[in-house]
Amino acid sequence: MPNLLLTHGYFLREDPKEALIKKPYTPLGLLYICSYLRSKGFEVDVFDSTFSTKKELFQHLQSQRPAVLGIYANLMTRGNVVEILCVARQAGWKTVVGGPEPGAYVREYLEAGADVVVIGEGEAIMEELLPALETGDPLHLSKVKGIASLGPGGQVEQTPPRPQIANLDGLPWPAREAVDIRKYLETWREAHGQSSLSVITARGCPYHCRWCSHQVFGKTHRRRSARAVADEVEWLTATYHPDMLWIADDVFTIHHGWLREYAGEMKRRGLRIPFECISRADRLSAEAVQLMADLGCFRVWIGSESGSQRILDSMERGVRVEEVQSAVELCKRKSIQCGMFLMWGYEGEELSDIEATIQHVKRSDPDIFLTTVAYPIKGTPYHGSVADSLVQLKPWSLGSDREIQIRGRHSRRFYSYADQLLRDEVEFARRIRSDTTDGAALELQHRIRTSREGLAAYANEVEA
Repeated sequence: MPNLLLTHGYFLREDPKEALIKKPYTPLGLLYICSYLRSKGFEVDVFDSTFSTKKELFQHLQSQRPAVLGIYANLMTRGNVVEILCVARQAGWKTVVGGPEPGAYVREYLEAGADVVVIGEGEAIMEELLPALETGDPLHLSKVKGIASLGPGGQVEQTPPRPQIANLDGLPWPAREAVDIRKYLETWREAHGQSSLSVITARGCPYHCRWCSHQVFGKTHRRRSARAVADEVEWLTATYHPDMLWIADDVFTIHHGWLREYAGEMKRRGLRIPFECISRADRLSAEAVQLMADLGCFRVWIGSESGSQRILDSMERGVRVEEVQSAVELCKRKSIQCGMFLMWGYEGEELSDIEATIQHVKRSDPDIFLTTVAYPIKGTPYHGSVADSLVQLKPWSLGSDREIQIRGRHSRRFYSYADQLLRDEVEFARRIRSDTTDGAALELQHRIRTSREGLAAYANEVEA
């Protein structure tokens, strides 16, 4: 009988978008907690919901002898996690939630059925929390740092924060054997013709972007040693033979000295496996890009967010538009694809900022770019600055921070025109550069006119 069952609220087949994308990765956070607790003598199982269904998870909870259930929750799985909490509590389980969202919604998760909310990294917290839960003594619970629970009068009782784990090399590798990793590889290969596995080399991001959450790792940056990462990559490739890796760091290229050391370590071992990662434009020097090319990087994602320097400064991105353009060019020279993240609707954005973003993307010409309309994540400075204007469209348990409106901001219809205009302008610019002026180019010109007319028509339409 395990001391702890770990699960999460991601169900690939029950999410239409994810079922279409079919790029699942193992839940590394849960697997790190699993391996850590097993190394401390605890019995831990994982119910990996990725290829399962809610019904199957509920049946498991109702048929097993109750113990402690730990659930990872993020912005997009809130609704599923709330359902899991309800079923688990009814079946007699003690429930713990953690991850990037619960720390910002402590009371909500506790009132939804969680006995405890973990705030911060889960490994050491769970090591102390499990014995405290077994005793059932509130005094023992109050001595565990980094958690919150409800007191006898319904008040939230939060303990002092726990220091971050300093030595990441001291953690065992994630317990990938606890899930059906072959299923992940097969799903990738069937959908995309190649497979991918994820690995992390560091925890945390030290930057101060106002819209970004730091609930779990704080504004820290702690790295594993280059040798330890190379050891894991060597084992992963020898054991599972993935076609590529996803390096799931917030910013992979922060420390150029570490990158240099890692590239040397991989070269000495004769290892070179294709990978993609996320970085910042100001951390992509000519040397860093060369090292990434040597390592096998085939795509780097850059958080560009906007082509307006005024908006970037308002976000406290700490990056200049010209740096993004230069970084994309550096990557192209080394045959590394560039992906670009862009954000519409940040506080104060006007039509001139949208035009600046369009010109920026046309000039940069990334291989791929993804757009979203800014959404305020609770606990971030951005959320605090627009808090008085927020309108929740659904009950908390059924929605997410992505579905909150901001009164007075341009409407979603306005941004849909901005999005279409961006895509058509970029494609038209590519055709002009390649001297391709066919019927498709004429159609693009027509769509560009339509999108510009739409922007003008709905420039004064705002969220109510």
